[in-house]
Amino acid sequence: MAQDLHLTGNEVFFDEDEIIVSKTDLKGRITYCNDVFLRVAGYSERELLGQPHNIVRHPDMPRCVYKLLWDTLAAGREIFAYVVNRARNGDHYWVLAHVTPSRDKHKQVIGYHSSRRVPDRGVVTEKIVPLYRSLLAVEQKQGNRKEGMLEAFRTVAALLEESGVDYDEFVWRLKAA
Repeated sequence: MAQDLHLTGNEVFFDEDEIIVSKTDLKGRITYCNDVFLRVAGYSERELLGQPHNIVRHPDMPRCVYKLLWDTLAAGREIFAYVVNRARNGDHYWVLAHVTPSRDKHKQVIGYHSSRRVPDRGVVTEKIVPLYRSLLAVEQKQGNRKEGMLEAFRTVAALLEESGVDYDEFVWRLKAA
């Protein structure tokens, strides 16, 4: 499905008591999406099922954060991350995502489950937006997309090492600061 990459600059919100939920297979193709996801993203279930989850990827979201997310999931661990997504009409919405591996009865990973909540606005505005802008600048400064993403990933790794925490702890400390 081709995406119209038009951006409106309008932010869409969902209620504090709502959770955006989706499930994917091992390749990141959507196998389930709840009504909140459909409403906020502006897609029908038929349009989303079977599509790569990056159908809602916003261009302001650093690729290195997705690398961190996928590396963490590949290691069989859960992750929390602030994410800006793009709705079908070009609007955007921020979430605090909790992504976990889904396992079968033999404890084999068979897919992924993501629950997204309303993020802390202060953290998004004061911490995440400036961080993501700086990571995007690192990504865009390199000669090719892969090198840019890897350089920004090294930047994140250095930040975490300097802070002495893993990414989840870093995210939770932002909220507490």
